Amino acid sequence: MSAALPGTGTGAFLRRAMRHRSFAIGAVLSALVVLAAALSFAWTPWPPYEIDVMKKLAPPSAEHWLGTDSFGRDVVSLLLVGARNSLLVGTIAVGIGLSVGTALGLLAAARRGWVEEAIMRLADFTFAFPALLSAIMMAAVFGPGIVVSIVAIGIFYVPVFARIVRASANAVWSREYVLAARASGKGPLRITVEHVLPNIASVLIVQATIHFALAILAEAALSYLGLGTQPPQPSWGRMLNEAQSLLFQAPRLAIFPGIAIALWALHRVHHLDVELDVTTAYRFHPLEIAVSLAWKSVVAVLLGAPPEAVLAFEALVNAFALFNHANW
Repeated sequence: MSAALPGTGTGAFLRRAMRHRSFAIGAVLSALVVLAAALSFAWTPWPPYEIDVMKKLAPPSAEHWLGTDSFGRDVVSLLLVGARNSLLVGTIAVGIGLSVGTALGLLAAARRGWVEEAIMRLADFTFAFPALLSAIMMAAVFGPGIVVSIVAIGIFYVPVFARIVRASANAVWSREYVLAARASGKGPLRITVEHVLPNIASVLIVQATIHFALAILAEAALSYLGLGTQPPQPSWGRMLNEAQSLLFQAPRLAIFPGIAIALWALHRVHHLDVELDVTTAYRFHPLEIAVSLAWKSVVAVLLGAPPEAVLAFEALVNAFALFNHANW
């Protein structure tokens, strides 16, 4: 029988999260993206790969709700299919990082000693190769593509989850009920499955959700740089890349995918707010969230800047907010 501390299980976490407006807003934004991706499987206003040069750069109309791009493709259809590709990359990449990182983190916490030290040093070594650098190296060997994005982002997240799981599991291994389980003759594997995992499940849920949002932003950044999703497959980042040369002629081509990326960044901020509030004593002030969204909107929508600039501003805003909380 598994032992979960009161208020630390998955159910307790979900109950606390559901009381937060930020969680509700993030859930709604997530649902919108998921619904758009699901809708693209069954219906799009126009075939997303259909090129009609006679209608290129057409303004929004009843026929094309958000207009067409430089190849005459319907922008709404590209946004819908782009959401599907983004979710695919985010889901698989975070799944790789979560599964491998969780296994390594649990192994390090259970075995300790040289095993833990070796795993942590391997994680430090992996951190020396961020997702962008890994994608560049892999693209040079195998060529750019969506698989390169998935593998590069997934590898980057392995040490992230390994460190989080190892730290959380170490705290559980020092609990009295784990010591009692060891005294009763239970082995490390059984203790890990029955006692450790249930008590770190809420942490894994929060981290997977947040890094899923970041993985989609990272995919947009890689696609913008030409290392991710390749034509003719649509991607929000690639749509920004193709629109930057037409920024003054047809700014809407950068605005619409920029809005999609900014809304997803807002989803990430709201989930970070929930994480801080339900797992720590800190909570984002609404003004901080508004400032964070403003930075993203200005950079991604008005200027049509690359998504990596959005991530940079987001990191600065989040760091400033955490600094304020630490001093409060």
